[in-house]
Amino acid sequence: MAMKQMFSVVTGADADDIRPGEARNGVIHVAALTLTKTADALIDPKLVLSWLLTALGAPGAIIGALVPVREAGALLPQLALARRVEASPQRKRFWAVGSAVQGLAALGIAAAALLFEGALAGGLILASLAVLAVARSAASVSYKDALARTIAKRRRGAITGLAASVASVSVFGVGLLMATGIFEIAVAPLAAIIAIAGAAFLFASAIFIALREPRNGAATGNDDGSFAALVAPLWTDAQLRLFVAARAALAVTALAPPFIVMLSTASGRTALDELGPLVMASTAASVLASYIWGRFSDRSSRQTLMAAGGLGAAAFAVIGGLGLAFDGLGGALGAAAAIFAAQIAYEGVRAGRKLHLTDMAEDSFRARYTALSNTLIGAALLAGGLFGLAADLFGPAPVLLAFAVIAALGAGLARGLDEVQAE
Repeated sequence: MAMKQMFSVVTGADADDIRPGEARNGVIHVAALTLTKTADALIDPKLVLSWLLTALGAPGAIIGALVPVREAGALLPQLALARRVEASPQRKRFWAVGSAVQGLAALGIAAAALLFEGALAGGLILASLAVLAVARSAASVSYKDALARTIAKRRRGAITGLAASVASVSVFGVGLLMATGIFEIAVAPLAAIIAIAGAAFLFASAIFIALREPRNGAATGNDDGSFAALVAPLWTDAQLRLFVAARAALAVTALAPPFIVMLSTASGRTALDELGPLVMASTAASVLASYIWGRFSDRSSRQTLMAAGGLGAAAFAVIGGLGLAFDGLGGALGAAAAIFAAQIAYEGVRAGRKLHLTDMAEDSFRARYTALSNTLIGAALLAGGLFGLAADLFGPAPVLLAFAVIAALGAGLARGLDEVQAE
């Protein structure tokens, strides 16, 4: 009864409407997601792994491949996995196996860092990261189905938002230790943190397998097994096309932070001087915003996307304008405030687009909708690398002003989406 009451408070659901076993499933979702989201942050290739490989003396080519391998590996295999997930009696198995393999890959990264140096260490870590990324794709393509089959509409956003906020508290603590100098930034301590991340993935897998999910596979309708049938929703579902277009435009909220960092260092301070405050600002925004955006998405993921896109457009316009006017952001405090605002917008986009796709798709094709969307967005993010060339030519401030226009476009596109949370 206490678990049911807690679930009612967190999700805002009437206790009488909560289905049998739903509160228990909610606890499992929050616990497993908290562990994996914390692990993801502790093994971040943009910061943690790039620093680690630099310290180990790995070649620059390997360091430069970290983010592309992580992003492409996590998104591109999803189309190949979609049919397998749809045919599975229980989607939780894919997520649990994916999380377990991510844990083993993370332990491999930690071992390589402790045992080897130079190109050998870099190659082993990159290979382990590739395995981790592919395993993540299996977890990603199956999770929305598992969530939809175990948690009712209008309370899914609260569950995922709460997990994101709790995980951000943990990461904030690590960032605080780094910023204050209590935690020594060296190879062995970072390898230990990555090993802890691996253990978190394994623990999450063990927790998630206990999810009470119906044991029935979803029918695949007229699917003849061809590639054309797999991608057919792109041609037959106008709402899916509009969602992908809106999500692609709103992806600038994920691309913006590096350009804010570039702008913050224009005055001559190094990125390492401001790294602690920026990490703390980013995680503080996640702590404050994730749960709120999740609850808002339960009411209307469409309006969440619109609001987050509008906030991102306003934030990027102000940040880019200040950057042009003052050739920087006024030091660590200004940079932290900019990162804080950008992260709040990003959390809104992430909450809204995840829940919108979960609620808009039918059970039969939710996995392939997820795979199609993620594959196209993966390609869009790779194309987003061209903004780096633009920053080299024109500076980060004009790029952020361009992001403001694109985010506003994304908010406008989201306006045309259906209200999929309506009963």
